Amino acid sequence: MGERINRCVELLAQDQAIYYDGPHSGHVLTHAQGRIDAGTWADYMNVGMEHGAFDMAGLAEYMRGMVEAGPTRSGHRTPTVIVEAPVNGIDAAHVRYNAWQFRQILGRGVHGILLCQAETADAVRAFVESCRYPHHTIGVDPAIPSPTARMAGAIRAKDGGSDAAGRRWLGIGTRGRGSETTAAPVWGLSTEDYLARCDPWPLNPKGELLLGVKLESPEGVAHCEEIIAVPGLGFAEIGPGDLSLSLGYATIPGEPYPIEMQTARDRILAACRNNGVAFLQGCNERNIIARIDEGVRVIAGHSEAAAIRGRGYQKRVLAV
Repeated sequence: MGERINRCVELLAQDQAIYYDGPHSGHVLTHAQGRIDAGTWADYMNVGMEHGAFDMAGLAEYMRGMVEAGPTRSGHRTPTVIVEAPVNGIDAAHVRYNAWQFRQILGRGVHGILLCQAETADAVRAFVESCRYPHHTIGVDPAIPSPTARMAGAIRAKDGGSDAAGRRWLGIGTRGRGSETTAAPVWGLSTEDYLARCDPWPLNPKGELLLGVKLESPEGVAHCEEIIAVPGLGFAEIGPGDLSLSLGYATIPGEPYPIEMQTARDRILAACRNNGVAFLQGCNERNIIARIDEGVRVIAGHSEAAAIRGRGYQKRVLAV
């Protein structure tokens, strides 16, 4: 039986690679498809809303179908579901103006969100803060005045300090009450337990929420070290499609990448390893072992054959 709500958190905590399926656009979000995907070979289903429809009613039905068809063979209530949000992480203001998207997505009971086109650390901090409840304080700047002090007029400083590792602290979470009554039943929890456990892992060791970023522009690559150092991230990836387009490639180059893309990929991987953040990359049956040895832990490519080989190589114990 699974020990966590989020199967991917459980596996990543064991340094096991996780494998995903699901399209980046056009995912069928129905009750029937949820029942089908409850038996997926993958560890998580990706729901692409950056380019696919922002369908909250469909997402709710999809999650309901998963619950009804569960539990999974690993003993989890559902497979992990991670949604690519429509908003781009260009800057903090852009993210905060669109934070309603995160609230809507999380309110349907999913287990994680991917922020696309992340370009600044401030934007990613705003993303993490928008996905957190304000009563969670791990990683929050301790210099922020207390709620009672703020009620009396105390002002928060615009720029917070840093933690012992030199990473900038987070601000206060901005997700409010309201959607826990729809999300908690999907997780099989009371609303009180959901409020306690819906917090980013590994920042919160007891958290069940998996947040990721896609670095797919020259600006994102340029700032990747400070972006990936933001507390609250669980995984990060290079976006070879959009990055190659910005570099002038009308067709996505295959591997081995052109030197400028390979350099960007290696730089992002190094930043992930330095910050304990899982790195996502496309893999296939031929290169999966080499990628695992290199440190890749979130596997794209929609390849069940690669998953079978990778799980065998890592001697995974958790049932698929």
